[in-house]
Amino acid sequence: MTVRNTQQYDVVVVGGGPAGLSGALTLARARRSVLVIDAGRPRNAPAAQVHTYLGREGTPPLDLLAAGRSEVAAYGGRVAEGEVVTAGRDADGFLLGLGDGSAVRARRLLVATGLTDELPDVPGLAGRWGREVLHCPYCHGWEVRDLPIGVLGAGPWAVHQALLWRQWSADLTLFLHTAPALDDDQAERLAARGVTVVEGRVAGLEVTDDRLTGVRLADGRTVPRRALAVTSRLTARAGILETLGLKPVEHEMAGHVIGTHIAAGPAGATDIPGVWVAGNVTGLLDQVVAAAAAGVRAGAAVNADLIEEETAQAVAAHRARAADATTI
Repeated sequence: MTVRNTQQYDVVVVGGGPAGLSGALTLARARRSVLVIDAGRPRNAPAAQVHTYLGREGTPPLDLLAAGRSEVAAYGGRVAEGEVVTAGRDADGFLLGLGDGSAVRARRLLVATGLTDELPDVPGLAGRWGREVLHCPYCHGWEVRDLPIGVLGAGPWAVHQALLWRQWSADLTLFLHTAPALDDDQAERLAARGVTVVEGRVAGLEVTDDRLTGVRLADGRTVPRRALAVTSRLTARAGILETLGLKPVEHEMAGHVIGTHIAAGPAGATDIPGVWVAGNVTGLLDQVVAAAAAGVRAGAAVNADLIEEETAQAVAAHRARAADATTI
């Protein structure tokens, strides 16, 4: 790509969710030139509110992002809508090509593109996602407390999920669906907690007056339910990182693969010098508050790295001036 007069920033942040905006805020307050490029596809957009974020409890997700963008701008940072489609590196740093044909340069990159929830193949799940089809009891359990809740068994975590969601409602049904058959110990534990187990595949959802009212089985039965918990496969949005040669790796938990993530150090440094990651693209299980905290850590680490580079350059220039003075 031939680029002329392309604006250069100290840091370009790819992704304007809680992690990206928190990193940008940290860097802007450190007097860095920062550009956030956001494609406008937040993972939690279908949800009504953000929870377990101290001081922001109950804030609508898009309101939280709007406040974050304003805070970044107040310290001189820029936020632009767009999508990074190409990324490369040369002697001047990173060159990013955007979907509209423009390009920007950056000395460092902070990638906070998040993840994609891949739902089980059941008709109707996607349309109720973030409303009555839920994945995290800590995010949504209080809102459906004491309601008839179902848990869709679609993998090895079915029993774990059922026992977890039982904390929020005594009226809980585990739909085995495609989960492995229960062993005696699992069946006893579920029975002891009063969890109803329904065998057979789930064929779809029953919705009445725009709300979930039941889970429909392949054999024609319908079990009344007001919420359905599912376990999604968590897949890092890593396309731009892959163009730089950084591949996602499988993420295992208790011996089971739950998705893919970008491996990184504690502050988000990747194996590619100059590239950091934060939020769900690397921490698949991070809730909003944890993603924001990861963005702060990564932003501080990026600033420290730039300081090291600038100090080394200053020392080299200082020595050159001293050498020139000696020869005069």
